[in-house]
Amino acid sequence: MTTTALDQHRHVNSTDARNDAIAAEIADRGVEFIYYQLVTLSGRSVAKVVPARHLRRNLVKGVQFHRTALTDLHVDRHGTLIGGGEEAPELTALPDLATFAILPWDPTIARFLCNAYEPDHFADVGGASMALCTRSVLQAAHADFTEATGLVLKSGCEPEMTWYGPGMEVSVRPGGGAAYQLSNLEMMRPIFTKVVSYATALGLDMIEGDYEDPGQLELNWMFDDCHRTADRLITYRQICHQVAKENGVKASFMAKPATGRMGNACHHNLSLWKGDENTFVEPGRHDLHLSKTALHAVGGILSHAAGATAVMASTVNSYKRFWDAGQFAPTSASWGWDNRTCTARISAVGRVEFKIPDASVNPYLSHTVLLAAIKDGLDNATDPGEPQTGNAAGGTHPALPLTLGDALTAFAADPVVSASLPRDLAEQYTAMKFDEWARACGAVTDFDRDMYLEFL
Repeated sequence: MTTTALDQHRHVNSTDARNDAIAAEIADRGVEFIYYQLVTLSGRSVAKVVPARHLRRNLVKGVQFHRTALTDLHVDRHGTLIGGGEEAPELTALPDLATFAILPWDPTIARFLCNAYEPDHFADVGGASMALCTRSVLQAAHADFTEATGLVLKSGCEPEMTWYGPGMEVSVRPGGGAAYQLSNLEMMRPIFTKVVSYATALGLDMIEGDYEDPGQLELNWMFDDCHRTADRLITYRQICHQVAKENGVKASFMAKPATGRMGNACHHNLSLWKGDENTFVEPGRHDLHLSKTALHAVGGILSHAAGATAVMASTVNSYKRFWDAGQFAPTSASWGWDNRTCTARISAVGRVEFKIPDASVNPYLSHTVLLAAIKDGLDNATDPGEPQTGNAAGGTHPALPLTLGDALTAFAADPVVSASLPRDLAEQYTAMKFDEWARACGAVTDFDRDMYLEFL
C-alpha cells in the first residue's frame, strides 16, 4: 500500500512526543479553543475554530476546508469560482506540531499553522500535498534546494505598514519628514509595545523598529531559515491586526496607501548558509563585498526580477509604489553598494537586501521564487554586471514591470519563475491576479472623473 504525504504527516502527529506536551499545556493553561489556520494564495490567513478537547482527533483526522478558501473564495468577473471547479470539493488541513502557540491576547485560544492535502478519497491524488498550499510548496522547494546545493536560504523581512485612526496624525515641517522622530515613536508607544510583547510571546525575536512616513511603522525580528521567516510574517500580520483592534485604530499592509507618501515595502534580506558558515562572506574580509556565491546568487535574482515581480508586488496597488520618484522603490534590475535605489542593495557584510517585495506579499511564494532564481544563478555562474552608482532609475539596467498586467506577462514568459510553482498553483494564481487587473482596468475611478468628466 502506498504511503502518502498525508499518511506521513498523520503518523508524525500521532507518534511525536510533542502531542502529549501540547495536550498537557492545553490542560494546564485552560485553553478552550484552537484555530486551525491556512494561508491563501494572496497571503491571507483563513481558519476553523474547534474546541480544544478534540485535539487528539484533529491531530490525526485534520479539519476540512472548502478548497476555494485557498484562492480567497475569489469569483471572477464572469461569476466563476476560481480554484475549485464546478464541484469545488474540500481539502484536508493537518496541523504542524511545531507551530502550536497560545494567543497572548486570549490564553483560552491556541493556534496551529496547517498544511493542506488532497482528501483520502480522491482517486490518484488522494493524500497528496495540495498544489495550492503555499506553505507546503515553500517547505518542499527549500528541502530540494538544500539537497541540490548543500545550502540553506536564510532571510529576514522588513515589514512596513500604515496605522491610521484617532490619534495617529502627525505634523511634518515643509521640506522635512516624519522618519525617526522620537515624538512620533512616543505617539506609537501603545502600539509598538503591545506588538513587541505579543510577538515575543509567539516566538519572534524582535530586534529593532522605527517610525518612518506619517503613520508608518516598521518592526523587525531576527532572521532565520526562510520557511520560518515566512511563518513569522504571517503571525506578525495577525498580531498587528489584533493590536489595532485593541487600540481602536486600523493596521494596513496595503503597498501604497497614499499618493506622495512612502510605500509599504517588505524587503527580504537574504544569505546562503552551509552549516554555521555564511557563504556570502569571504573569510578574513570585513568590508562590503560579494563572495562568488553571493555574486552568482545576485545574478540569478536580477536575471529573473522582472518575471518574479508579479509575486513580489502582487496587487494592482503594489505598482503605485514604483511611480513616485525619489522614494527608493526599485524600477530596474540593478544592484549596488549601499544604494537604496537598486533592486539588490548590499547594505551589510554577508547580506543582500532584495527590495521589490511589498507588505502585501505572500512570503511562501516570494521565497519559493527566490530559491529558483538563486539556484539558476548558482548553476549558471550568472554575472550580475557592474554595481550601479548613482540613481538606478537613470541607469541602463533592464526595467521592471510597472503594472500588474505587465508583471503577469513577464511571469508567464520566464520559465524559471513560472516553473518554480506547481502548475495548478501558477495557473490559479495568475487567474486570480489577471481578474484583479481586469477589474481595475474596467473600474471608473476618481482619477477618471477628475481628469475627464468636465474637461472633454
